[in-house]
Amino acid sequence: MKFVLFYQSLVSDWNHGNAHFLRGVVSELLARGHHVDVYEPANGWSRSRLVATHGEAPLRQFACRFPLLRSRLYDLDRLDVDAALDEADVAIVHEWNSPVLLERLGAYRRRAPSLRLLFHDTHHRSVTAPEEMAHFDLRDVDGVLAFGAAIRQRYLDEGWSAHAWTWHEAADVRVFHPYPELPRQGDLVWIGNWGDDERAQELREFLIEPVHALRLMARVHGVRYPAEALAMLAHAGIDYRGWLPNFRVPEVFARHRVTVHVPRRPYVRMLPGIPTIRVFEALACGIPLICAPWDDAENLFRPGKDYLVASDGADMQRKLRDVLNDPELACSLSESGLQSIRARHTCAHRVDELLQIIEDLHPSFSTWQRGGVHKPISSGPLQSVASEGRLAVAGAQEPQCTRQYMRIPSTAGGRAGERSSFPGAPQGAAR
Repeated sequence: MKFVLFYQSLVSDWNHGNAHFLRGVVSELLARGHHVDVYEPANGWSRSRLVATHGEAPLRQFACRFPLLRSRLYDLDRLDVDAALDEADVAIVHEWNSPVLLERLGAYRRRAPSLRLLFHDTHHRSVTAPEEMAHFDLRDVDGVLAFGAAIRQRYLDEGWSAHAWTWHEAADVRVFHPYPELPRQGDLVWIGNWGDDERAQELREFLIEPVHALRLMARVHGVRYPAEALAMLAHAGIDYRGWLPNFRVPEVFARHRVTVHVPRRPYVRMLPGIPTIRVFEALACGIPLICAPWDDAENLFRPGKDYLVASDGADMQRKLRDVLNDPELACSLSESGLQSIRARHTCAHRVDELLQIIEDLHPSFSTWQRGGVHKPISSGPLQSVASEGRLAVAGAQEPQCTRQYMRIPSTAGGRAGERSSFPGAPQGAAR
């Protein structure tokens, strides 16, 4: 099938965790023989801030690390929707897009009834800022992909959409997996953005103060940290390292002994059951995880086995001490969390779910989904050379890469005989 995806950014993960999941989904779709076009706005805030802060180098690094992933920059006023959606079977629009874009795509959908148009919501605004979501006209959308059951139910209860499915984020296990050969360099690492004070108090209680009390060798990566937050980190002896490209996170996890998850307040109070993608990625890397309180209402994981839950700051301090001083406990958490990811929460699993949703909407798509028939792909089959994966972004420089890239294998549900090539990957995973 031909997929056309409209997202904030595929290329930039600066304060943009949705890029992590998008990359994994696109990689999996390509591995199964589908054609994927990803559109991102030329003036998108994530990419703009990344370039303003770090220059063009991160764009070249992305092209080197993900040679098969392509992105098309567009200006909304000049976007030719008919050309973008020509021969498309499925279009997905992320909620950070302009409502005007959705209106134009909806108008095309009315003229092309075979197209399946889906709206993807990965934020808490449906509860915290419903007036913003009211700007989106979903009448021509076939349904909503919500990254939690609570958000799905919100769309149904409010009558915003007649169809909605729970589509959680997941780990891209091509990128996120253990690196047992790397030596440890510190005790604790936390990777996350400060944000809009949605968890400022929680970060003090569950991260900064326990690290200070235990005198741990700790490191923090992320963006949008105000001066007050930086001062607190410095006082606690925490090394602040700023933005980290997401594909480098696994090696940073591997060099530390434990990490923590501190969810944002809206998810804890109003949207239980929705972990951020950081939980999936940490567990996929096999690093022991301790969480501030959150309700796993959808039974995604096994609290107490896949990760520990600290009831307050003092309990976080105790549990950090336990994990750091008990190798058997640390190993058990690592193995259990990794097992849950591989069994249920990879991007391959999510692509299986997406394809099932599409088949339910349009049963004739099932032959393409199963790999029996494929529509022509203009770029040809996936190649084993980096040149086939050049970043299709206006103005992007050719990456200075010398390594060879192999065809991306499907990690679950791919063609018979395909195997995953990354260290520690599940072999022969069933759909």
